[in-house]
Amino acid sequence: MKRFISLAMVAAVLFSACGNNKKQVEETPLLPIMEKALNDANSKFYADFKSFPTQKSKLPIGVFDSGTGGLTVLEVLLKADMVDNISGNVTADGVPDFSGEDFVYLADRANMPYGNYAAENKQDFFRELIVKDALFLLNDNYWLNSADKEAAGEKLPCKILVIACNTATAWGLEDVSTLLEKSGTGVKVIGVINAGVNALYDKLASSATDSVAVGVLATVGTIASNAYERTIREIGADNGYSGYIKVVNHPCAGFAESVDQEKDFVNVALTAPRESYRGPKIGTGEGDIKEGLLRAYNFDYGNGAILREKVNGKYVQFQLNSAANYARFHLVSLLEKHKASGAKVPLKHIILGCTHYPFLLNTLNEAVEELKNFRDQDGKLVYEGLIHPDFEFIDPAVFTALECYQTLREDKNLALNTTEGKLEGYISVPAYGLPQECLDEYGNLTYDFKYGRNYGTEDETTVFVPFSKENLDDQTLGRIESMLPVSYGKIKQIIK
Repeated sequence: MKRFISLAMVAAVLFSACGNNKKQVEETPLLPIMEKALNDANSKFYADFKSFPTQKSKLPIGVFDSGTGGLTVLEVLLKADMVDNISGNVTADGVPDFSGEDFVYLADRANMPYGNYAAENKQDFFRELIVKDALFLLNDNYWLNSADKEAAGEKLPCKILVIACNTATAWGLEDVSTLLEKSGTGVKVIGVINAGVNALYDKLASSATDSVAVGVLATVGTIASNAYERTIREIGADNGYSGYIKVVNHPCAGFAESVDQEKDFVNVALTAPRESYRGPKIGTGEGDIKEGLLRAYNFDYGNGAILREKVNGKYVQFQLNSAANYARFHLVSLLEKHKASGAKVPLKHIILGCTHYPFLLNTLNEAVEELKNFRDQDGKLVYEGLIHPDFEFIDPAVFTALECYQTLREDKNLALNTTEGKLEGYISVPAYGLPQECLDEYGNLTYDFKYGRNYGTEDETTVFVPFSKENLDDQTLGRIESMLPVSYGKIKQIIK
């Protein structure tokens, strides 16, 4: 018999695994940077956790991601009303759950895309980057600008960390949890993957469907970690779910990068293909754009959204040049993978396994409706029976916010302020004094340098500076304004 899981039940389950933390801490070897942060007072990464504030309720909540995608999680945190603030019961009371809380948001954009580190065999360096993100939020300083040689700015450390990045959660949650446990600060960390899977089971609990297919759209690094499928199986087993779930994983090369306008993946200033393009290309292999599927992708070809070249009637260059086209390409690719498997169960949900993807939710929903009715040249429905009539995307941010609130409440660390909370925003940029050959024409780290660095050194190749119009372009701000109005309102107050 299937055991249905309600939102309130999941809220309780979120804390049932806390007893396993000690076992995980004992089994996790420390990265060099973790040893330095905990024990080496001569290292620039030493954290001096003994000086961490003992009263944490008035400290800010820290949220970090590889770029601006994690702002989709911040938006939910700012708007969430899932809990009665008096009783703590999971029921809305008309008052935002995090009313009066301050937030610090960190975008590690200089080091993105996070999803490529595993592919470049740089997993340990990537894990180190995630720990550095956490250490920045736990520390009390920042760089005033990219030309600073020292971190001269002062800020408050954070009382809880939210990893608003699926790839960072998959590869670094255990490291950050271990660091925090050994720090003695009492600070805890929340990751988005368990939250997304809990959201899935909450959705399934409200339906009578026993056999479904569930898609996962995520970065190459997240898919390579197998974190989502493993967690779907584990949480389902732990909570007595007896239905059959087919998991369709798809790595979305370039999707997150296109949202953050990374020049190797999207460059709106161009009108013709370029050599530096690193996104999907036209071809017949796995991960390629298939010429026979162009009608299904239904790309936007206007305003340079596709950069292409034909020779003798055949495409020799075909480059995606808009986030919307990346969204359409990867959605169809996932559906084609499901179709090719021969599975008969319909796709009921797709988990947006990267916090950048909800920026394109309107495009994705529009594309799903098109594909439900998409016919081949003979008029046959191409994806008939493969998309559930009640199909729905899942954004893990809601359950991330719930777990964050419940953790702060249980630890008696809610601010309980009546005044409106404030936001501080920081973003990573190349460090001062890097050799010119380490930078590209736009002043960003070159691909080879970015993925050629080694872990365990004292090098600081990137630093964290405040949000500004210099490091957040008009297009990025416009996207935030249109889709994340509450976050944009906070950012607008601080950006210079």
